[in-house]
Amino acid sequence: MSYRKVIGIAGLLALGCAAGGYYWVRERNAGLARAWASARASDSLSAPATDLPPIEPTGSSSASTPDKTGEPVVDPGLPLRRGEVLEYTANVSSLTNVANLKLQVGEHRDFLGKSAWHLQAFAHTESPLRMVFELDDQFDSYSDAQTMASLQYEMHLSERGQKVDSVQRMTATGKEPAPPDASETRVLPGTRDPLGMMQFLRNVDWTKTAEVRSPVYDGHKLYDVRAKLVSAAEAVTVPAGNYKTSKIEIRVFENGQEMKDARFTIYFANNAARAPVLLEAVMPFATAQVQLVHAK
Repeated sequence: MSYRKVIGIAGLLALGCAAGGYYWVRERNAGLARAWASARASDSLSAPATDLPPIEPTGSSSASTPDKTGEPVVDPGLPLRRGEVLEYTANVSSLTNVANLKLQVGEHRDFLGKSAWHLQAFAHTESPLRMVFELDDQFDSYSDAQTMASLQYEMHLSERGQKVDSVQRMTATGKEPAPPDASETRVLPGTRDPLGMMQFLRNVDWTKTAEVRSPVYDGHKLYDVRAKLVSAAEAVTVPAGNYKTSKIEIRVFENGQEMKDARFTIYFANNAARAPVLLEAVMPFATAQVQLVHAK
């Protein structure tokens, strides 16, 4: 992939977690800073797994209680719902609606002999940013229905006229060969992709769990992602309405070192759906927000 747009940070955050956002910040900061300056001006008109220590969720929760294998289990009665569509708008600093984002829950199906969810996300830039960075991206995840561990992660990217298609079959053992149209990606057991991680965090009972840790692979690198409850009753107003939310702080570690140049926060509604209604990223040169516009 040759570019990460300004909206990429907010988009990847909306897609699942801060790991992809950090990759974007670190690898694309200088070029995007120039692009962001241009956008502001116009407004006036497959990587191998790294070695990480074993990590498990902490605290007790119906969404993170280990099963007999020691893997965290997502409560199947919590909010995953076939056909659900969550639509978002992204704002970056003083620019509003620079992109539209959509999270979609597809079919519950057999995948590689396992019960899995097909999760999808779509991101499209809007004017004026689109004049600088035309982005039309699609992400697909096939995640284990119990643990939300990634079985396959796909990125179908169209960015400034450059198209990239990446299909990565996850394996912790190297004994599951990838088909001809996919590449084999070695990860730690229980690794989630951004889409699966979002759904996993959404299913955590934050009234009983103080912190969750998980390996997350963003399509480029493997990270240790830690999510911690900051507030259990945060009032949030977004285009979709007013919500009482659980405010979750996301911290990202690479090779044991915390990434310090960006901060991420997710707000989950304190209702039956527990949808992510607001996502924030504070970066060195901009602040991004992804706000829920419509849920169906």
